[in-house]
Amino acid sequence: MQSMKQNWNSSYLFGANSDFIEELYELYLEDTTSVDPKWKQYFDSLQDGVAKDVNHSDIKEKFTILTSNPLALATSGGTDGVLSSSQTKVYGLIASYRAWGHKFSKLDPLERKVVERPAELDIKTYGLDNELENEFFDDYDLRHAKKLKLKEIIAKYDQIYCGSSGFEFAFISDLEEQEWLRNYVETQYLSYQLNPADKKQILQKLTEAEGLEKYLHTKYVGQKRFSLEGGDTLIPILDRMINQAAEHGVDDIYLGMAHRGRLNTLVNITGKAPQKLFDEFDGNYPSYDFVTSGDVKYHKGYACEYVTQNGKKVKMAMAYNPSHLEVVNPVVQGVVRAKQDRRGTNKNAVMGVLVHGDSALIGLGTNQAVFNMSHTRTYGGYGLIHIVVNNQVGFTTSRVSDNRSSRYCTDIAKMIESPVIHVNGDDLRAVAFATDLSVAYRQKFGRDIVIDLVCFRRHGHNEADDPTLTQPLMYAKVKQHPGTRALYAAQLVNEGVIAAGEDGAMVEAYRTGLQKGEHINSAKMIPLPRYDFDVKPFMNAKWDDKVTTKISKKKLAELAQKVTTKPTEASFKLHPTIVKLIDSRVAMAAGTQPVDFGMAETLAYAALLDDGISIRLSGEDASRGTFSHRHAAWHNMNRKQLSEGIHIPLKNAQNNSWFAVYDSILNEEGVLGFEYGYSLESTKSLTIWEGQFGDFANGAQVMIDQFIVSGEAKWGNLTRLAMILPHGFDGQGPEHSSARIERFLQLAAEDNIIAVVPSTAAQMFHMIRRQAKSNFAKPLVIFLSKRLLRAKEAMSDLNSITDGVFLPVIADDSAKKTASRVILCTGQVYYDLVKARAEKNLADSIAIIRVEQLYPFPAEQVKAELAKYTKAKDFVWAQEEPYNQGAWLQIREDLDDALEGRSRFKAASRPRAAAPACGTSTMHNQQLADLLAAALTK
Repeated sequence: MQSMKQNWNSSYLFGANSDFIEELYELYLEDTTSVDPKWKQYFDSLQDGVAKDVNHSDIKEKFTILTSNPLALATSGGTDGVLSSSQTKVYGLIASYRAWGHKFSKLDPLERKVVERPAELDIKTYGLDNELENEFFDDYDLRHAKKLKLKEIIAKYDQIYCGSSGFEFAFISDLEEQEWLRNYVETQYLSYQLNPADKKQILQKLTEAEGLEKYLHTKYVGQKRFSLEGGDTLIPILDRMINQAAEHGVDDIYLGMAHRGRLNTLVNITGKAPQKLFDEFDGNYPSYDFVTSGDVKYHKGYACEYVTQNGKKVKMAMAYNPSHLEVVNPVVQGVVRAKQDRRGTNKNAVMGVLVHGDSALIGLGTNQAVFNMSHTRTYGGYGLIHIVVNNQVGFTTSRVSDNRSSRYCTDIAKMIESPVIHVNGDDLRAVAFATDLSVAYRQKFGRDIVIDLVCFRRHGHNEADDPTLTQPLMYAKVKQHPGTRALYAAQLVNEGVIAAGEDGAMVEAYRTGLQKGEHINSAKMIPLPRYDFDVKPFMNAKWDDKVTTKISKKKLAELAQKVTTKPTEASFKLHPTIVKLIDSRVAMAAGTQPVDFGMAETLAYAALLDDGISIRLSGEDASRGTFSHRHAAWHNMNRKQLSEGIHIPLKNAQNNSWFAVYDSILNEEGVLGFEYGYSLESTKSLTIWEGQFGDFANGAQVMIDQFIVSGEAKWGNLTRLAMILPHGFDGQGPEHSSARIERFLQLAAEDNIIAVVPSTAAQMFHMIRRQAKSNFAKPLVIFLSKRLLRAKEAMSDLNSITDGVFLPVIADDSAKKTASRVILCTGQVYYDLVKARAEKNLADSIAIIRVEQLYPFPAEQVKAELAKYTKAKDFVWAQEEPYNQGAWLQIREDLDDALEGRSRFKAASRPRAAAPACGTSTMHNQQLADLLAAALTK
């Protein structure tokens, strides 16, 4: 028997409404997507598994049964509620408002175009032009509908969907989200009001935004600052967002943005003292720990403790950002995710905010990766709020047909069904509503949402540009615009919120503060230290500081047992390859079989976890390993669902630590940026990205150039990020052969990275351990040979793990007294050289030394080894890469210096080449033979 609540909630189905419902059902039968999702869901439930019903008798019978309920008939309104076919058309019109109302919104503050009512919202399209005085239900959900004249319904929905805001959420497939958004907008937008205190706060932030720009414009004429003028509303949005987020329990906000308005945000949102900014304009840059080169003022970040209007405290930080516009966005994602992972269950207390430019949002592929990652298990961060400072011109391209192929720059967000709120930057009530809605949505659903702040740009791209050269019509309108602050101040005077002249006093007070180099709200934006961890251990660390990386035999046996224990569930069936792998790793741990790279890497992770150091590893096929060598995740061959039956053996080694391995999305730039950001917030942990092939780093080069190798020198960023890049010339063609050693060495300076080419499993073990335990916190680049992963000659015995250490240089003691030639090399070519030397019986006359660490170059160790060969006259650097690639041209001076004037090195390599490697095995083998001959005999 139905409850009273159930009867009441279904009363709209009954009595005189049945004609309307049958019409809806007819529409549903023709096209199931033509009716509102809730009606579709209801009609679907009546089908009883039938694909498409063409007989209405069953449906009518069900309606008849329902309408026999007296309560239902009483609440249906009797014959007064009869719904005609015109009501169905009104329903279609209402649905169109929700889907297409944004097309008729008044979004442009410059009012450059007359917005024509689209056909979707034209009553003639629906044949309703003669029914404006007739009454209809104002919503297809009859539980909430009221009867209004059609002209009143149109006026209502015009105000909601076609005013200063344009809402896009009708495309969202999740019914709960769509209904929540619709109810929020339709029940609150028209009645939404700001109290006097909120209005004054908005005016204050507009005054600060405009005041700083005008002050800088007169004090530093012609200097680049990427002014916010025209988009001043960004500052009130961020201020209100912080306040609203704090009310929802957020206490940590991390912001990423490009140049436009950055200086304004630094001062008026993150609390940077104006005097510090002025000093930078004057060329007086302060010195900071780890910073050697520094950066321009509009790339820097800052952090403060932001005190809200209600006295709550929020950490507000802006990320450091290079010139490459939105490339910081995945980095912000990584930082936010790392912060959230530390929170455990209270993840939504950390919020990420991205401020985009309109052209950059849709123009840069980085953002596709950002949206794609946003809700994944691996990279999702409980929803980002995106704010587009849409000045409608981008750089110089204001013609939409030249700028993009979609109606809005925000259309890229639809790929993940993010709701979008377009809003006129001059309507501060609408802006505040959009902000409140965004925070509430993000906190409830943990999903991304976009605010498209439609504004303009008062000046050119920078202050030296003349925008009238390319946008004369637009800038004629810009010149006429009085400014958002002036408009809003006049509005508040008319409303009686402030007295005439009060806004002028606010302007003068802020300017007076700037003249003193102070912020009038400094007490509410308390600067935070550059680092939230103790940096003293890292201050004077050297790459060759002693670090204990070995483990005892007892500990090795204990860890080996943990990482080779099979799942206990009887139903868990392992793949035969995994069974074989486990058996071989058990033998390796017992010492009956040498340790290969996969086991050495696994033991290194296990030992770190046991030490309390957490590990995050991601990359394409990272859990299996690109070359099926790692197998950090074991899959149940009998599993019934994708979400079950995965065993991570390294979790058994966790000790107040955690291990996570993820298979990444197919976007190196986004993923590497994310992992870099994650590592910035996880200095005590180890974050690793594995490129499926070394050349995959090409797609992430901007992250390497502008963050990883220079982030410390520019901004003082410290990271232990490790990159595993497969590298080796095996006759498989140009691509996937080279991780471009030469590029990394060209970028190496000031001890900014560690570049290593491990040639044995033990070296891999100790290198990973050193990276996580050393106070020399630098990015690690591992050039890893595919061939050596299973090569017997590259395997190691247990003693080299339990008693060893990472060796930057591996000596060749076989011919110290007799060698006339000394060859230095790195990587897998060492084994080719050793084999060729043996075939030519040259063991007594040629020594082969391995340089395992290419940077920082181990000069003293190389020098000490070369000094042992007193009879040597020939010194060769041998590499499998072409002469113009590889390490040779980058380290040749270091090599010669190590000889201390005795001689000079010459190179044995493949010929100079434009591509990394040749495309045929025949040519590959010939080139290898030639370089071996050159190294050993010429």
